[in-house]
Amino acid sequence: MEFKKKNKMKIVIPTAAMPDIIFMLIFFFMVSSVLRTHEGLNIIMPKAKQIEKLESRVHVSYIWVSKEGLVSIDDKLYQVQSIRNVMYEKRTADPQLIVSIRSDELVHMDLISKIHKELRLADALAVNYSTRAI
Repeated sequence: MEFKKKNKMKIVIPTAAMPDIIFMLIFFFMVSSVLRTHEGLNIIMPKAKQIEKLESRVHVSYIWVSKEGLVSIDDKLYQVQSIRNVMYEKRTADPQLIVSIRSDELVHMDLISKIHKELRLADALAVNYSTRAI
């Protein structure tokens, strides 16, 4: 008497719930992620009575100045003398560039004046000051 050999069973992983799992993961990461609201130094901006918002943030470069005298551009710390080179490169890449200075309210005006001189030498003459409303 001969026995017939049984065929091997194919093991298949069910993929019917895969889209549900993917959407749950996407939803989880969207809810748990934090978007950066600002980049730069920890500062307290000065107050102003009248504020005018910029039309677009596309052509804006921010210079952050802390009360300790630290100057940050694009999350990198720079000396005041090197602002000229950095902003000149940015200005040649984008001729419509507006420089927005975000400084602490306790920064000495001497430092702001030095930054202005460097911006003049870099031919970045469109300057804006960021403030908060009263």
